[in-house]
Amino acid sequence: MRLPTALRPAFERTLHRLRRDLGFGAVGAAVQFVAWAIPMSVPWLVYEDTTTLGEVMLALTLPLAIPAVATPVLTRVQRWRFEELLGIEITGPERAPRQLWYHLLAGPAVAWGGVLAVVMALVGFVAATVYIWVWGVPLSWRLDHVGYSTQAAYVTAGGLILLVLAYALTGALVRLDTRAATALLGPVPARELKRRVEDLTESRAGAVDAGDAERRRIERDLHDGAQQRLVSMAVNLGLAKATLTDLPDEARQVIEEAHREAKGAIEELSSLVRGLHPAVLDELGLDAALSGIAARAPLPVRLHVHVPERAAPTVEAVAYFVVSEALANVAKHARAQRADITVVRTGDTLRIVVADDGEGGADAARGTGLTGLAKRAGSVDGTFGISSPRGGPTVITVELPCVL
Repeated sequence: MRLPTALRPAFERTLHRLRRDLGFGAVGAAVQFVAWAIPMSVPWLVYEDTTTLGEVMLALTLPLAIPAVATPVLTRVQRWRFEELLGIEITGPERAPRQLWYHLLAGPAVAWGGVLAVVMALVGFVAATVYIWVWGVPLSWRLDHVGYSTQAAYVTAGGLILLVLAYALTGALVRLDTRAATALLGPVPARELKRRVEDLTESRAGAVDAGDAERRRIERDLHDGAQQRLVSMAVNLGLAKATLTDLPDEARQVIEEAHREAKGAIEELSSLVRGLHPAVLDELGLDAALSGIAARAPLPVRLHVHVPERAAPTVEAVAYFVVSEALANVAKHARAQRADITVVRTGDTLRIVVADDGEGGADAARGTGLTGLAKRAGSVDGTFGISSPRGGPTVITVELPCVL
């Protein structure tokens, strides 16, 4: 009898899963049998020659001692079973106290459950195909047992029920075994979480360093390439304006306009380069770089920098960005008359405070600039805080680790 085309994929998936789970359970039962056959036979072999209570206790404890000694081997075998048959990779140390609980309790319990599932599946298969077996008996027996057909129907129904129960039991055992093995044979969750956090911290630090290095490269390319060409063009236009005095007024006006545009482009490009990563930050440090920001600010700025020992280059770049962006926000939105910037290194922490006497009311939840400051500080595990009541003052506090 052929199944309908619509039901065939579901039947094949079910049959495949049943074969996989039964095979997985059978291999687990075989491993447990080998692991326990020798230990369980030891007491019977030793007990015959024991004469004292101590020897009897020794014989009884050997079944527990042998799996404890063989834990690394059993762990490797079980991990191989999960990886080869289920595609689940379980990593971790090959010896740990938790693993012994799996080999002594969880593994044997699941193995006995697997044996039960296999027996149920075999009995269910035989019962579900009872009509085939009946047709193999002599015809005289079937004639003498007129009611065999009804009884065979009950047996077939019972066999189908057993097959369904075996299918459900094997799936439950596989899930239970997977959870137990992951919890007991795998790494300790706290250690795994710690390792994962360390890996993420390292990868995040690498990404931040790579981004900072890329900004430095762009800054050098703009400074040494496009900016120098603009400067050369502005110089040539200036010379043309000064020497070509006999040109028509319209031509001189075009040259003057081009000269002004070139100087404006140079100024904008210089501001962009400084915003990316100023060269003075690498050469002279935060004090000199922040002094340039304060000097270019459109309002009076009092700057205090006390950094006896330089922080990591990436941290210095973040500090520079924080101060530059904070001052830009003050100039655009605060309506302040002055600003105070304090940058102090205390131990391994770089503390940055930017305060202004503006109207206040700044909210990080509503300002993309403040959100960018918080994200930039967080990129190096720094903290960002703001206090800005209505009427002012606004105080931005950022603390950055000096060493990544």
